[in-house]
Amino acid sequence: MKNAILAALALAAMPFAALAGDDDDNKGKAGMGLAGVLSKSNREALPKLTLSAGQPVAKGSLRLKSGRYYTLEIKADGSQELALEGAGFFRAIWVNEIVIEGIEIRPLGVDSIEFDEAGEAEISFVAIKPGSYHLKVHGSKGDTQQVSITIE
Repeated sequence: MKNAILAALALAAMPFAALAGDDDDNKGKAGMGLAGVLSKSNREALPKLTLSAGQPVAKGSLRLKSGRYYTLEIKADGSQELALEGAGFFRAIWVNEIVIEGIEIRPLGVDSIEFDEAGEAEISFVAIKPGSYHLKVHGSKGDTQQVSITIE
């Protein structure tokens, strides 16, 4: 009987022992919460990308962290029909949704986003596969017509 009671106490104490080694207790910083990687504390808005004839797509490269949730806004001024392509990048992330004029699209995969006229699109995603990627204006060769993205 004594062994049964000790075994029961040991089993009851196991969850507390697991919590004792938890070093994610960032004082003053909220944890991820029940939503996990989609939690508000794990989200970050990236600088806006711009599609405009002859203008740079971004002000600089982007550095992302695997497992983090990001939102990326793309704005086209309508000066030219332009597409932003990056199959490698889109395969290295999990796309939660693409919002275009209030319409939410939940795709299984993306290769490019094309703007025939002025407009905005917002992509929310989780960075997954570490590596170096590019989003670039379709058919362009210039460095200003692309943005370099590194997932760490």
